[in-house]
Amino acid sequence: MSRVRIRGIYTTALTERLREEFDVVQASPPIRRRFDADFPAEEYDASVETTDDRQGAGIVGDPEAVEAIAEVLAGLGIDTFQWTDPAPRGAIFDGVVTETLGGGAVVNLGDREGYLSFGKIDRRVHEDDRVRVQVQDPAAPWADRRPTLGTEMQAFGGVASLSKGIDRIVASGDEATKTELARTTEMLPTEVPDDWGVRWEYPAGDAGMDAMDDALGAAVERAEAIDADLADAPDSPEEGDRDLPRKLSAPEATTWCWFGRESRFALDDERRAVTTTMPGHHRVKSAHKSASAAVDFVEDLWTETDALGGDEGEGGTDEFPTGAALRQFGPSAGDRLEIRHGKPDGRCFSLGRGEVSECLPDEGKVTVRRQMSGRGTYDALGTDRESGDVAITKFREGRWWYPTVYKSEEGRSKGTYVNVCTPVELFPDSARYVDLHVDVVKTPDGEVRRVDDDELDEAVEAGDISESLAEKARNVAGSVERALK
Repeated sequence: MSRVRIRGIYTTALTERLREEFDVVQASPPIRRRFDADFPAEEYDASVETTDDRQGAGIVGDPEAVEAIAEVLAGLGIDTFQWTDPAPRGAIFDGVVTETLGGGAVVNLGDREGYLSFGKIDRRVHEDDRVRVQVQDPAAPWADRRPTLGTEMQAFGGVASLSKGIDRIVASGDEATKTELARTTEMLPTEVPDDWGVRWEYPAGDAGMDAMDDALGAAVERAEAIDADLADAPDSPEEGDRDLPRKLSAPEATTWCWFGRESRFALDDERRAVTTTMPGHHRVKSAHKSASAAVDFVEDLWTETDALGGDEGEGGTDEFPTGAALRQFGPSAGDRLEIRHGKPDGRCFSLGRGEVSECLPDEGKVTVRRQMSGRGTYDALGTDRESGDVAITKFREGRWWYPTVYKSEEGRSKGTYVNVCTPVELFPDSARYVDLHVDVVKTPDGEVRRVDDDELDEAVEAGDISESLAEKARNVAGSVERALK
């Protein structure tokens, strides 16, 4: 079986989900205690790690292992989305600088852009310069950052990594551990290729010699693959043909999973099979870093009460405590709330910020008022867009749609636009969902019609939306259409 390392707020749930089909390695002490198991400190074939914004997870590593793990996670819920990253970790590109910023350069990699810090290159670069770079830290397609690039070539690993052009052994840990790892390296049978140096990662301190040699061998295979790919490439991006950007090597794959509200509740079920888990555990933890401590406290208290003979059901239900979550980790009246509009192809952008004019936590409802600017017309409504117009959007946690009413400065209706989407989630500073293309509009004269069914069909054909999710979107649109007539 392939070996997987798991990190982040979804670790317990994903360990339970994956451990039947994969060997979980490098588990943290809490996971070892929770599962009452000894997970080996071996090299992983793929790593699953929660994204910085806690909205999903990235899977990186051996392409076959990444694909197999992604296939399992795809079944979590109807609103789990996946994308294969065209700029995976470890990929090497001959790219073109498109822009220079204060501390680095934006590099065109083809299907994505990356960010190269000036500190990662030994020369000053300018717009239109050619650079050879490697993806060192990939970024989710919905993230507000670009993949991080470097010019030092590396073969990444969780126990052992290699760096090209370094002739020394680098190790994590205290001085005693570093010395021991350096001595052990000399006794391992695996030989490191010329021009590559060994970097032992933190888990190497707990690995046995066989595991260390296995990890070093895997890193050497990736390094040799990189050397072979670069041997067929021009010596520098300025040489050879001028057809840039181009990908030269991709020893690893990266896939991103975006968890919607229903998927997070499915992860709760996985975690609940292992340990005490409050309703909405992952929904609350995904709201804000500070929420983790609150959730841990509630579950510890719940466990202690149960151990003392209390009724776990007293004062609680199996339903997500929407009111409490929004009061503690949601927007309040007067706050500025951003509308984060996800797309099924992995992009996410802002529809702007507005003032929360009404917040009803117990009902999971938030009303956002935005002042509009600019000219043109409102999509599908055909009415004029003018400065001074107001957009009033009403969100409800968990609902598969939300309406926006447009009004003129004088209060005259300019129509209603109902967006069909994955279940809305209300976080402290944003409302989040993934748009499902099909929408329903009601014009000022009372005409009601569905729009963009063709875009939904195209998304299904492209593989961005599953047929079951598309059918759900169509049913929701049909219900909304009937209600508006």
